[in-house]
Amino acid sequence: MKNLKAKVLQFLQEEEGLELSEYAVAGSLIVLGAVAAFTTLGGDIAVAIGTISDVITTAGAGAP
Repeated sequence: MKNLKAKVLQFLQEEEGLELSEYAVAGSLIVLGAVAAFTTLGGDIAVAIGTISDVITTAGAGAP
């Protein structure tokens, strides 16, 4: 992860010859990564909430 961070920082610091298209490609890769991360995280959260809901429902049904 540190190597990736170092390469991204190096890329951002080397501004010579960067074209608008290169900024667009870099930006789209960042957005794509963020969307993938949030999609995966959202699925995990939905599963966790469903599990908690099942436990609460089961515990409430057994209460006197």
